[in-house]
Amino acid sequence: MRYHQIVKKSKPVNEKTQRIIYIVLLSITGALVVVLITGTIIGLSRNSDEPLISSNRSDRTLQKQTSAALPEDDMRVYNGLGRLRIPLVNSSTLILSISFPYSQSDVSFTEELAAKINDLRTLSVDYFSNLPEDKLIQINEDDAKREILRRYNAVLRLGRIDVLYFNDMMIIDSIN
Repeated sequence: MRYHQIVKKSKPVNEKTQRIIYIVLLSITGALVVVLITGTIIGLSRNSDEPLISSNRSDRTLQKQTSAALPEDDMRVYNGLGRLRIPLVNSSTLILSISFPYSQSDVSFTEELAAKINDLRTLSVDYFSNLPEDKLIQINEDDAKREILRRYNAVLRLGRIDVLYFNDMMIIDSIN
């Protein structure tokens, strides 16, 4: 209702002003159509995955230099699980550090490892804490590595671990 009152009170726009507004709007629309058609043609004709226009040229240059400097298999050792203190069936404690190689260039797998750190720790703790007492005297490292590796790879979706290393593996007897 208020809108109609304002429109009735406003002065009518003369034909010359209407014509100028029409030409300006038509020109803007034409320019947008030309830009969209040109962008579509350029986008369809390009074969490269690199962007045509980059907002930060130094980032792109740095990325090219970094990827050229690093070898294709940029292997690192993942030891983010830290030192595990695992309570065993016979009231003693197993202290263990687990590490494994991974490719640092595989960003999605690296992020998955960081996100699933607690799951990997839990899998390791569950395996060792559920070992029967007779197996605790002489832990077969190869069997343990194989089983933990199988459990880790069952949880991971974006990559695989091929080999595990046990560091600082020692059993501390309880004082009873």
